[in-house]
Amino acid sequence: MNDDQPNGNPWVKSLLVWGGIFLALLMVVSMFSTRATTGPAIPYSDFRSKVAEGSVASVEIAEDRIDGKLKNGENFSTVPVPNDISLAQLLQDNDVKYSGREAEQGSLLFYILAQTLPFLLIVGIAFFALRQVQKGGGSGAMGFGKSKAKMLTERSGRVTFDDVAGIDEAREELQEIVEFLRDPTRFSKLGGQIPKGALLVGSPGTGKTLLARAIAGEAGVPFFTISGSDFVEMFVGVGASRVRDMFEQAKKNAPCIVFIDEIDAVGRHRGHGLGNSNDEREQTLNQLLVEMDGFEANEGIIIIAATNRPDVLDPALLRPGRFDRQVVVPVPDIEGREKILAVHMKKVPLAPDVNPRVIARGTPGFSGADLANLVNEAALLAARRNKRLVAMQEFEDAKDKVMMGAERRSMVMTEDEKKMTAYHEAGHAIVSVNEPASDPIHKATIIPRGRALGMVMRLPERDSYSYHRDKMLANLSVAMGGRVAEELIFGHDKVSSGASSDIQYATSLARSMVTKWGMSDKLGPLQYEEAQEGYLGMGGSHRTMGSDETNRLIDSEIRLLVDNAHARATQILQDQAEALETLAQAMLEFETLSGDEIKTLLEGGTLDRPTSPRGPSTPRPISGSAIPKSGKRFTGGAAPQGA
Repeated sequence: MNDDQPNGNPWVKSLLVWGGIFLALLMVVSMFSTRATTGPAIPYSDFRSKVAEGSVASVEIAEDRIDGKLKNGENFSTVPVPNDISLAQLLQDNDVKYSGREAEQGSLLFYILAQTLPFLLIVGIAFFALRQVQKGGGSGAMGFGKSKAKMLTERSGRVTFDDVAGIDEAREELQEIVEFLRDPTRFSKLGGQIPKGALLVGSPGTGKTLLARAIAGEAGVPFFTISGSDFVEMFVGVGASRVRDMFEQAKKNAPCIVFIDEIDAVGRHRGHGLGNSNDEREQTLNQLLVEMDGFEANEGIIIIAATNRPDVLDPALLRPGRFDRQVVVPVPDIEGREKILAVHMKKVPLAPDVNPRVIARGTPGFSGADLANLVNEAALLAARRNKRLVAMQEFEDAKDKVMMGAERRSMVMTEDEKKMTAYHEAGHAIVSVNEPASDPIHKATIIPRGRALGMVMRLPERDSYSYHRDKMLANLSVAMGGRVAEELIFGHDKVSSGASSDIQYATSLARSMVTKWGMSDKLGPLQYEEAQEGYLGMGGSHRTMGSDETNRLIDSEIRLLVDNAHARATQILQDQAEALETLAQAMLEFETLSGDEIKTLLEGGTLDRPTSPRGPSTPRPISGSAIPKSGKRFTGGAAPQGA
């Protein structure tokens, strides 16, 4: 990879320049400084008076200056009055020693330097300052139109395709571009042309920027990187100028790759929003479209861009000829998660009991960034516990922290709050166990985590890529389980605000079933809701389409789904009243129960482990149903009071 490095050490260069400026200043000072005077200057009249008084010992007379010495040893100087013919007689009458001296005269060269050097010095300093500003890549007033693209030089921490795991299809798509740059004849002899651009599309944290760094590490050609927001300024025309300058730099280094991160900052639909900022963004986008595929072709320049908002990009930007390929970077499946964990675990000393497959199976929906954070949290936990190796226990604790939030054991809860939280979470757990389409329980706790007072975490046994109606209905029932448990145990007037997040989830899911997924018999398989962007693309909302009568029917269908889920949860908990009571007491005792421990209790077994520090331990048998198998992750929990 080419290194864009200036010749010589920049610090030495700057030191020499400023040293030269300092010497020039010294020269100016020396040219304008006259010979040191022999004393303070006095008026000529005072000088004649001192001579007449007899206080002057000696003088040295020049055409334009008189330097003298008083009898008390003090020096003085004065400027003589022209044509004073009586001065010599006055000095002689008062016994003053006097002598003559020629006036100092400079050469013509000295005179010219004295007049021109200050001006040249000011111009030189100004020129040097402007050069330094413009070298800042457009950061100064004289460099608004300069591109902020930086050539990436991976001297340390070089990333290659070997460091990219879990997204094999996306890696293969981009690896083909790298191979084209290395050996273009292999493709061109069959009539193939190098792609002009590739757009990386995926959720945040899936590895789009990591893929771009891998391309930079593998390509062996100049690699420029810039963010979409670097083009946009408050001044109209600046972004377009930067686009032109970026492509001029790329042409000088062709063949090369230009990576634009978060291109949606500049590539949004034209015609949306009002104001100068929108005009500036549209001009910048227009210039980008022309440079990528306009009247003049830019051969040898490959544009790679990344975004997690492909829906807001302008159609002209997405067409073939500009972005020939749209590479989807998905959330990894279980195989991909295992490979990603293996990459990140290379940097961590592992204990023999660590099994990446088990961790991958328990982290559905995790992106590459989430898995990297999981490994880092496990390493930090092991260091905090003064361990030399990171064991499986640290990974399990880190997974719970990432999924459910950090434990807040210092939070003081009253006995009534703990009791209500225990029954609330037991209600979620019992309904989940008795819903065949529900996911298995991973863990239930009444220890406050994050913003919740308690939580029941369910994890699927395998990755799932679509919802089914029976699963959605089961999730609605599980969401209502906490509120129903409070109603049955404490009464209608004592229910708390702990079910706020459950109600929000249930309402949102029911609305999507009715308005988006066509799961209402009365409304049919039609879409009644669409997303819309807010002003200038900031924020957003959902707009329901249809008449007032249709909207009333939508509301009634949503209410019906939630009411049915509430009724289903009520029936289950009434039938499993003994199981609800015993499981709640066990949670008060142990505070945290794993899915296997809940299953053991439901099958009539006992828990043989130390009790929580907050209470005694008594193994409790319990009867109930076995945990069913299926689906996708859902977190149910009691929110803070007043939420």
